[in-house]
Amino acid sequence: MRVFTNVLLSFDMLNRFPNDRVNNFCDAVFAIAMTLLILEIKIPTSADLTSYGTSGVLLRLIPSFVGFFISFLVTALYWRAHLILAQFVKTYDNRLLWLTVWLLMSVVLLPFSTAFYSKYFALNGPFVVYCVNLVMIGVFNLVMVNYIVKKEGYSETLTPFVAARLRFRAMIAPAIWLLSGIWVFVEPLSARYLFILIFILQAIGERRLDRKEKAAASASEKQ
Repeated sequence: MRVFTNVLLSFDMLNRFPNDRVNNFCDAVFAIAMTLLILEIKIPTSADLTSYGTSGVLLRLIPSFVGFFISFLVTALYWRAHLILAQFVKTYDNRLLWLTVWLLMSVVLLPFSTAFYSKYFALNGPFVVYCVNLVMIGVFNLVMVNYIVKKEGYSETLTPFVAARLRFRAMIAPAIWLLSGIWVFVEPLSARYLFILIFILQAIGERRLDRKEKAAASASEKQ
């Protein structure tokens, strides 16, 4: 019996990982990925400055800065989402750890897909690669949200309304990037600006969720 108990304890220890180390590692990977984004914008050479002038060189770098701004903002939003999720994780098990690894792998790919898209800004193929990368990040984030809600269960902090809000936020971004990657073959220019819908739809959805939460709170008070 003691041997069996020791085996169970050993298995339990092998399936649990310290939150602080996992979260610190995630913060480091997000920080490195965000830093690498600016390193993909190459400093113009003296020959470029002579040929095009300062204003001309900066104009030619506009696609790179557009890609940098969007990717930096997107990465920051997913880092923020991870910070929020981490508050509800009591302990990282093996499955959650690997979901986190897959999420971070997708984040680390972002500097490449951003540089690829920025360099060939007018072409559809690189933009599709960029969208696929962002869909990957969004899907792994959504899977993590669903798994954490299922694993941890509802509590005073992780209420059904909080879970619904987390799921809604996680669903919007990959859906819009998937739509952008498809729509680019219909209307290439507008597809590159569809990401704005993420913020619009999130704002609308947040207001609706707030109204539902307030209505449920007032109904429970009446009871």
